[in-house]
Amino acid sequence: MEYYLIDTHAHIDMLTNMEEAIKNAIYNNIKKIILPCAYPNDLKKIYEITQKYENVYGLLGVHPSEAKDWNDGLINKIKEYATSPKIVGIGEIGLDYYWDRSFNDIQKEVLIKQIKLANELNLPICIHDRDAHKDTFDILKLYNKNSEIVMHCFSGSTKFAEECVKEGWYLAIGGVVTFKNAVKIKEVAASIPLDRLLLETDCPYLSPEPHRGQENQPAYTKYVAEKIAQIRNISYEEVAEITSRNAEKVYKI
Repeated sequence: MEYYLIDTHAHIDMLTNMEEAIKNAIYNNIKKIILPCAYPNDLKKIYEITQKYENVYGLLGVHPSEAKDWNDGLINKIKEYATSPKIVGIGEIGLDYYWDRSFNDIQKEVLIKQIKLANELNLPICIHDRDAHKDTFDILKLYNKNSEIVMHCFSGSTKFAEECVKEGWYLAIGGVVTFKNAVKIKEVAASIPLDRLLLETDCPYLSPEPHRGQENQPAYTKYVAEKIAQIRNISYEEVAEITSRNAEKVYKI
């Protein structure tokens, strides 16, 4: 059986050389890449990249840090692009209280609108949650009716991970798990059920060891898989097989 990986969250459009990074991913057996949207003006760009590259799939949405730029006209744009089978989810959306708490209420409003849109389109939701665990969890519990949930770049405790898993959500883990002092995410990686685990890079950010401090890329998903296999004392092949199956299931790719 052939084992391959899926990078479920890669901002390849922000890389120095996107074309080269896609080729490098394929060479390193990362067979599929999921490209999220962050900015309202990037919806068309994300859509066009997914049409150009066979192994790239897209998410459409507005990042919480850009919530002030939301307008309801974006809903129809997203609906239009989402008719393509290469658009596989709504994201990345959510709450981010780390940088600026002055517009938390706007972030919540925009998140709720995008959850409802995902439900209407019957698409999974990729969640960005930074320093906002309780509000994110409560809003998803209240407003999400039928969409699968992926907690991108999971940063919560094992207790919060357990709560998310109870809801049937998926947790995506990236390069942080390879960092020497990242105790909390190592504990999460060791304890969550494998059928709830996804791999990601969040490139160009958060490069794993041994490339920390450099520009991240989808090819480096393999270091995340290797680390999780080591933490759980299981084979790399098992991590590859299960996480790829999870990604294909949640995003229907």
